[in-house]
Amino acid sequence: MAYGDAVGDERSATRAFVIHPEIKSDQNRRDAASALEEGVSLAHALPELEVVGSQVVSLPKVHPGMLFGSGKIAEIKEWLHDAEAGLVLIDGPVSPVQQRNLEKEWKVKLLDRTGLILEIFSDRARTREGVLQVEMAALSYQRTRLVRAWTHLERQRGGLGFVGGPGETQIEADRRAIDTQLNRLRKQLEKVVKTRELHRKARAKVPFPIVALVGYTNAGKSTLFNRLTGAEVMAKDMLFATLDPTMRKVELPAETGKGDDVILSDTVGFISELPTQLVAAFRATLEEVLEADVILHVRDISHPQSEDQKTAVLETLRQLDVDPDVPMIEVLNKVDLLSPEDAELYDSVHLREEGTFALSAITGQGVDRLLTHVSSQLRGQTRSATLSLTWAQGAAHSWLQREGVVEAERQTDEGWSLDIRWTPHQQAKFEKAHPQTL
Repeated sequence: MAYGDAVGDERSATRAFVIHPEIKSDQNRRDAASALEEGVSLAHALPELEVVGSQVVSLPKVHPGMLFGSGKIAEIKEWLHDAEAGLVLIDGPVSPVQQRNLEKEWKVKLLDRTGLILEIFSDRARTREGVLQVEMAALSYQRTRLVRAWTHLERQRGGLGFVGGPGETQIEADRRAIDTQLNRLRKQLEKVVKTRELHRKARAKVPFPIVALVGYTNAGKSTLFNRLTGAEVMAKDMLFATLDPTMRKVELPAETGKGDDVILSDTVGFISELPTQLVAAFRATLEEVLEADVILHVRDISHPQSEDQKTAVLETLRQLDVDPDVPMIEVLNKVDLLSPEDAELYDSVHLREEGTFALSAITGQGVDRLLTHVSSQLRGQTRSATLSLTWAQGAAHSWLQREGVVEAERQTDEGWSLDIRWTPHQQAKFEKAHPQTL
């Protein structure tokens, strides 16, 4: 999937120059230096790219047709020439018209932030569902950009007029072709999602709580996942190293005997200004977060913009409609990268802030303390109840049995009397699925 193919079909232009536009009129703009660093990290996430330069470009406002002013465009052209760059990556949104004009002016291919993230996701996707969702998001993105540097857009389409009518322009034919492909992918995705739903229902029969890892990309979720599960999930110092969700069973520590089993889920990393197409496209891959009994929010505490990253993650969770009542534990990761003084300060953070734990997924420091808290959280939040169900409410009775929340049951003349022990989250799911029992 190469979005620069409108300018040329070859993939030899791998020398990339990263530009972060700092728009002074944007009140919500990110810290320019950190934003540029993240843009460069995004570029490094594609193995075929070689970053040969990067620069923050300040501008008072966006120029509708060219993004930058004429003087700045000429200056950037010199940078690209001196660096022998064949690709420029704009860390921000670029309209189709701006992209066409800048590619024509600079004689290089151009990708904006959305296009680059789509390229990375395409490179990372492994499951069938992930691949289909990336393709759909990419086609939706391409559909809005058919105005760009295509050489044949003004050519009229011939034919007998049976399809599309005579005189249909090529851009209309291309748009219809994309719509046809989107419909085909959508049908394929529906089949894959149904299969995934069956797997999830099968998993639901195993009464294990779900503990979901979430966090900003490159916060160390996969490294922590590997340490806890012994799995070998791809864990590298690059953005979006993990794309598709991975799940494993983990035994939590216990004071005596065998501990409780939970399902641990690793998820795709979040990022600030995540393209809206991808929030929608990857909602299904984050379904374990929506079903989670406990959420571990993993943060890179060594990153200078850790607080901003936290804000971006919480905003994405809000967009995903994650239940705000699900317990969330804040995991301050990478304390091994801090100075001894700062590491000692964060190491005692759990004594000052409830639900916050500092650790190192690399060294294992603080991991046992976190798991003990997760175990007590799952056990401590359970509550007892007695339910009376009629014989006609067999579906509700089966649901409770599958969840493993029934401690004792007695048959009555009308049905069952059940002693229940469950979490508030399990209770809410039951009440939503079987409101007639209340």
